[in-house]
Amino acid sequence: MTYMPQVIFIIAFGLTNYFLYKNINRIRKNILLGKAINRSDRPAERLKMMLLTAFGQRKMFKKIIPAFLHLFIYLGFLIVNLEMLEIMIDGIFGTHRIFAPFMGSYYSYLITIFEFFAVAVIITCAIFLIRRTVVKVNRFNGSEMTQKPRMDAAVILVSEICLMTAFLTMNAADTLLQSYGTEHYVHTGDFFFSGQLKGLLSGLSQNSLIVLDESCWWFHILGVFAFANYVFWNSKHLHIFLAFPNTYYSKLEPAGQLTNMPEVTHEVKLMLNLPVEHTENALVSGKFGAKDVTDLTWKNLLEAYTCTECGRCTQQCPANITGKKLSPRKIMMDTRRRLEEVGFGVEKNGKEFKDEKSLLGDYISEEEILACTTCNACVEACPVNINPVDIIVKLRQYKIMEESQVPQSCR
Repeated sequence: MTYMPQVIFIIAFGLTNYFLYKNINRIRKNILLGKAINRSDRPAERLKMMLLTAFGQRKMFKKIIPAFLHLFIYLGFLIVNLEMLEIMIDGIFGTHRIFAPFMGSYYSYLITIFEFFAVAVIITCAIFLIRRTVVKVNRFNGSEMTQKPRMDAAVILVSEICLMTAFLTMNAADTLLQSYGTEHYVHTGDFFFSGQLKGLLSGLSQNSLIVLDESCWWFHILGVFAFANYVFWNSKHLHIFLAFPNTYYSKLEPAGQLTNMPEVTHEVKLMLNLPVEHTENALVSGKFGAKDVTDLTWKNLLEAYTCTECGRCTQQCPANITGKKLSPRKIMMDTRRRLEEVGFGVEKNGKEFKDEKSLLGDYISEEEILACTTCNACVEACPVNINPVDIIVKLRQYKIMEESQVPQSCR
């Protein structure tokens, strides 16, 4: 018996986790470049918000058809990947469908459920690709939607189709090999959906089926490993994971309610000789508003990474609808791009890293931030509670309070 497949699997698994840790740690460090903000209050309300918005996808159901399509991908991602536990055990110990003997006939029912969601994911991803490439839904367009974000969406959708197809093909070849009494293939009975593919494979020899089964198995598991690292490397699909903390730490006050600037409150208290709490000192940066990403809060930066680039915010923005330059989606994408740039600079040169660029001016223009009506339509439209208005207001505060550049219309 050769142990080479297990060795290769363990090495691949180890490398995947190593790079995954590096990518997650990089994102974590970048988010923590933001200023402190307390979002640990009212935990029961926050948990309810996360369950309804992230798990329950409450906001998605304002549009029924896209909501159900997204739900199929969401459930497919969660449910099909439950089988990864068995695949991991089989890969490490060289076993084959290790849970089948313990579950009996229930095993085939469980795999059939997994296959249903695999088929649903394939169909849904195909529809989403058609909507993007053939129908060309308007909200997927915009000056900010350059080739990179378009390619990102296509890579993910095509990858999911390929991974689910490999999963179904593997199961079809597996059940045929069972019927031939091939050694090492545990009898499980047929699976409904992959069973429809058996006719296409029945002409293959036993050895060819073994090669096909093992090739699909390796393609599926290595594809999942690559998918995970791609998502955490620099993909908008980070929302798969970050939607949960982002909704948990949502602003619980009404969307249009503006809070006092801690810097102003601090200065006023000092002028009036009022006591200043230690926690207040921690929140004060000595600068009014925000010019760059490091002047924003860690929650603003978390939102930048969570943005799905779906365009619902821009679609609902009255300024954008009337032809203004503002696109809330672009605000979030620019914040993430600038944060990645600053994070790379800090990693390479240390915390004192400075360059000649800033979020305000080099990425987001004065025209964009002045076009915002602060109506919060973008906040209401976002499926994962991202708040572009908060970033826009902070950039405005900097222009007015630090640079004394009051818009002509406000004079």
